[in-house]
Amino acid sequence: MVIVAFLVACRKEAQKPAQEVKPQVQAQKAAAAKEATPEAKPEEGKVETETYVYDPKGRRDPFLSIIESAKKERDTEKRKKGLRPSEAFDVSEIKIIAIASDRKNSYAMVLFPDNKYYTVKEGMTLGAYGGKVVKITPESIVVRELIKNYKGETLPKDTILKLRKEEGE
Repeated sequence: MVIVAFLVACRKEAQKPAQEVKPQVQAQKAAAAKEATPEAKPEEGKVETETYVYDPKGRRDPFLSIIESAKKERDTEKRKKGLRPSEAFDVSEIKIIAIASDRKNSYAMVLFPDNKYYTVKEGMTLGAYGGKVVKITPESIVVRELIKNYKGETLPKDTILKLRKEEGE
């Protein structure tokens, strides 16, 4: 029965006059022509790509240690403009070049990390944490700094900077 219905339908198509078939074919050709025109069809050759630009401003470098980045931030806070050169660097970065004394006072020539030399004497401030030169001996300088510990308490810390003797002496 299915075959009979199929044959009947095919027979009706075959019996349609040629005039009715031509307009359908022409309509299909016109639709295909419209699709082929560049106005109706979007361009396939151009592919829009989305670009992303990373702005690291205000962010820390993910490949550096968190501890190192915290130290750098702390150091930049300490080295503000307007500070004296003796207050701009940590005491551990300072090198003693020479120590001299007269009848009343002792003096020391020190080298800072910016390769500049300065003369210090007892009572002067030295270091980023507000340290004071407490004592100058013929071989060393004692610097006392007030540093906060993890509890927030301010405790004194003495740093001894020693004069290096040359190998030939």
